[in-house]
Amino acid sequence: MSSTWARVTVDAGDPARLAHWWAEALGYRVVTETPDAVEIRPSLAGAPGLVFVPVPDDRKVKNRLHLDLRPSDQEAEVERLVDMGARHVDVGQDEEVGWVVLADPEGNEFCVLPAA
Repeated sequence: MSSTWARVTVDAGDPARLAHWWAEALGYRVVTETPDAVEIRPSLAGAPGLVFVPVPDDRKVKNRLHLDLRPSDQEAEVERLVDMGARHVDVGQDEEVGWVVLADPEGNEFCVLPAA
C-alpha cells in the first residue's frame, strides 16, 4: 500500500489573501474557497494543490518545509515576486549559493532556484 501526495497545507493569518498571492505567483487557480480553507491548483484536477487554512497565531521560527521554484529566468522571477510583495530574507544561506531566498506576504520562506 502507498499514498499519493495530494496537497500541502499552509497555515495563514489571512488564508484568502495568501492563497490568491500564491495563485498569481505560480499561475495556479483557486479551486475552492470557504471561510475554513482556500485551495489552489494548477488546474481543477491538477495536483498537487496548496490549501491555506486560518490559524490564530503568527509564525515565530523559520519554516521546516518550504517550496523551491525553478523559473526560466531567476532574476526576472525574483523581481516579479518582489514586486508582488515578496521580500528577501536571510536564513543563513551562503552568499555564493545559486538560489534566492524570499518570503511571501506572511513571512513563509521559499527559494527561487536558477534555471535548469
